[in-house]
Amino acid sequence: MIGQKIKIWRDGEYEYPAAYGFVPFMVSYVHENREIRPAMLVVPGGAYRYVSPAEGHMVAEEFYRAGYNVFVLAYTANYLDTPLNMQPLNDISRAVRIIRKHAEQCNIDPEKVAVCGFSAGGHLCASLCVHHADAADPAEDYSQISNRPDAAVLCYPVITSGEYANRESFLALLGEDPDAEQLEYMSLEKQVTEEMPPCFLWQTAADTSVPPENSWLFAEACRKAGVPFAYHLFSEGIHGLSLATERWLERDFGDTYTLEQIRMLVCAVREGRTPYPEETGDRICAEFGFGSRKQEKWAPEVKEQIRQTLPEVQAWTELAEQWLKRRWEVEGEAR
Repeated sequence: MIGQKIKIWRDGEYEYPAAYGFVPFMVSYVHENREIRPAMLVVPGGAYRYVSPAEGHMVAEEFYRAGYNVFVLAYTANYLDTPLNMQPLNDISRAVRIIRKHAEQCNIDPEKVAVCGFSAGGHLCASLCVHHADAADPAEDYSQISNRPDAAVLCYPVITSGEYANRESFLALLGEDPDAEQLEYMSLEKQVTEEMPPCFLWQTAADTSVPPENSWLFAEACRKAGVPFAYHLFSEGIHGLSLATERWLERDFGDTYTLEQIRMLVCAVREGRTPYPEETGDRICAEFGFGSRKQEKWAPEVKEQIRQTLPEVQAWTELAEQWLKRRWEVEGEAR
């Protein structure tokens, strides 16, 4: 089952004012044989403004090759100006419950369900790890299924709403004027307890979009709470490296289904179903390259500089896979 689209919410369950017909979904990468495998839910970034294709299909292929049954989550994002609040957390919570509910059908060990999030997607995964008890499900058949991940892989994650915050992510999530309680709740380094699942984090020291202090603060919170964790800080590399491969550098992301909400927003703008002028739709199309040839993102000299940093950072996938393998062994021994 590769490429199956699975809607997260059923009719009448989902309501986000700026969805314009979009309903969050997962896409599956499930092995056809009957071997029982761990599951990985991949959660791309995008500053909570969109769901990045750079961290979807390619990452799913990597974990699929590593033996996982994989799902990529296209969660609710806020490209314009309707704060998300708890909606993305509710999306990922339901996604984990769906995976566990259908674990036998998908040949998944329900006690080996991991999440892998990038940037704002890392914030979303970490939010579920620390706030899973707060994400109640409205459906009776899902409400009794655990939404707590068994492990988390956080890749250059947004974590803190404090001094080192990625402000754009919190603007999309909470709006222009969040109160102190909201900011505290979503500043995840302050929310870690011993109930947090084991966590693997990585970041680059040169990241200027999401400062490495985000990962440092979360790793330190895990250490103080006695939560098993690993933390890797690579010396070079820009934000958003995904797999840090030549394919990523050439922007060959594969299927871009994660941008469905953005495409539906463009259609709604052009059909007059939003408060925004038609020019807004044109601007969005230009930003995401809809209907045009792939454009170079970097000048040649900048691209070459980025290329030189990739080999070091590529190690993160093997490190994460080995760490997860050991975690599954430890948990198995404990059971």
